[in-house]
Amino acid sequence: MSAPSAPPGKIAAQRARGRARLAARRRGAASVIGDLHMSGSSKLLFPRALDALQAVYLNSSGGVTGGDAFDITATAHEGAHLAITTQAAERVYRALPGEIGRVDTRLTLEAGARLDWLPQETILFDGAALDRRLSVEMAGDARLLLCEPLIFGRAAMGESVTDLRHADRIDIARAGRLVWSDRLRLNGDAAACLADPAIAEGARAMATVVLAAPGAAAQVAPLRGMLPETGGVSALDPDLLVLRLLAIDGFELRRHLCPILRRLSGAELPRPWMI
Repeated sequence: MSAPSAPPGKIAAQRARGRARLAARRRGAASVIGDLHMSGSSKLLFPRALDALQAVYLNSSGGVTGGDAFDITATAHEGAHLAITTQAAERVYRALPGEIGRVDTRLTLEAGARLDWLPQETILFDGAALDRRLSVEMAGDARLLLCEPLIFGRAAMGESVTDLRHADRIDIARAGRLVWSDRLRLNGDAAACLADPAIAEGARAMATVVLAAPGAAAQVAPLRGMLPETGGVSALDPDLLVLRLLAIDGFELRRHLCPILRRLSGAELPRPWMI
């Protein structure tokens, strides 16, 4: 993937490109690397783990801006357990007019596999432009835990996002059937939009959590007892749970989100979440 050439007499802006491909396979009681490819600004690190294969994604370009493009593919083969997080919060910076950053992620879970997609927050700065797509194909008996947290400017830094172009798409197919399709689009003055009581009532941080697994609905009642007034959880079918959480800032979001993710994963969060 190469950057477009500049017109004569003009210098082409540098663009970040990154591709990462990872597969986990079962070997005895452990999950190990079955396939691995990294290029450009996409890096994967592998801390020690007892059973799951833990991978930490790192964007070495330092963030995402207009014209950047990242492609991530991850597969949990039959019976394997793969957990993916990020080294730090991803930052999406101001883009030049007419340009947009793109992130395309594809996850595959084979029979009896488990995949935990647990990136840290994506922080959207004023003037950011981001188009993200996350698609999941999973077997009927696989287990997916998915979390996508978003922060609209850092409240502690007095930041306000009044110029934003952001689109998120999440699609989950189980046994070949689409079971969850989610769309988020915010264009223009995000701060004013989020201030609307019918939308976020001033919240500047939000998270979507999905558990797609046999018997997922059994977690609804315990989770409702853990949620603040700005959160909600529902079971769309016996094997699919969706949770939304709003917070005034990233600190409050984590305060409620971390215990929820620990409960749903049955384990401590990956180490980068603790740093």
